[in-house]
Amino acid sequence: MAEITAALVKDLREKSGAGMMDCKKALQENNGDVSASMDWLRTKGLAKAAKKADRAAAEGLVAGKISADAKTGVVVEFNAETDFVAKNEGFQAAAREFADVALKTDGDVDAILAAKTSKGELVSDVVTNMIATIGENMRLRRTAKLSVGQGAVALYLHNKQGDDVARLAVLVALEGAGDQAQLAEVARRIALHVAGTPTPPLALTPDELDPAIVAKEREIQTQTAIESGKPREIAEKMVEGRIRKWQEEVVLLKQPFVMNPDQTVEQLVAETAKELGSPVTLKGFVRFALGEGVDKGPAGPDFAAEVAQLSGQS
Repeated sequence: MAEITAALVKDLREKSGAGMMDCKKALQENNGDVSASMDWLRTKGLAKAAKKADRAAAEGLVAGKISADAKTGVVVEFNAETDFVAKNEGFQAAAREFADVALKTDGDVDAILAAKTSKGELVSDVVTNMIATIGENMRLRRTAKLSVGQGAVALYLHNKQGDDVARLAVLVALEGAGDQAQLAEVARRIALHVAGTPTPPLALTPDELDPAIVAKEREIQTQTAIESGKPREIAEKMVEGRIRKWQEEVVLLKQPFVMNPDQTVEQLVAETAKELGSPVTLKGFVRFALGEGVDKGPAGPDFAAEVAQLSGQS
């Protein structure tokens, strides 16, 4: 058999756009013949899959799963180009499978791509084959995981498209040593709040807000005050109050609870702790809305490129 060098694999990869490991396998199957290997990749649909890299994938599904003990929860976003594909049972089954895999990993996208499904297939291979079969660009875009030692992690799926899949998913982690069923219910209600509040929270506490977002808001408020005719020194004093008010609007613990606007989410947690007679902490939340932040124009780095990079590192 001809020697399969790194240079040969690189050459085939550049010609086909397929993943590094797929190219290596193609060359091994065809005794190092690049032309025959190209045909082999095309036959398998792998070269075709890679060529879909310039098409935006902003549709798809978010999938969520909670562990049997309700101590860990995950959400994943699996994208395709069209809503039609997202309604395909095979696509939905794959999203559910990826969420199952996410429960067993550290929650990182690369870790999920490198892990195996219940059928023993690499997740990266499953997606590549789906791209080739269905004919749309797809990618496992993002994932998140929350865990507690004591307490509960709740999952809420809004606008469900099937079992465990939807267009919006929220995880909430509530930590405490009291009645676990009550903690799970309160966590579920907070998840409903995160999904339904008119202003989706940006962070759990003011300290966790992205400094860049705070700086941008401060700049906007300062400019607004100056344009109203206020001197800069007075405008800057006004801005501090406006920033505090804005934080109350975008920080989860400070928001009025949608099921009882007379109390904040923070007060709901404190009330729960009092009822249980032990400390309760809202440890974290995750809110995934399908396609948020995705450039609907020509796609940036896509799944095929990520798989190629991952394969090249293995």
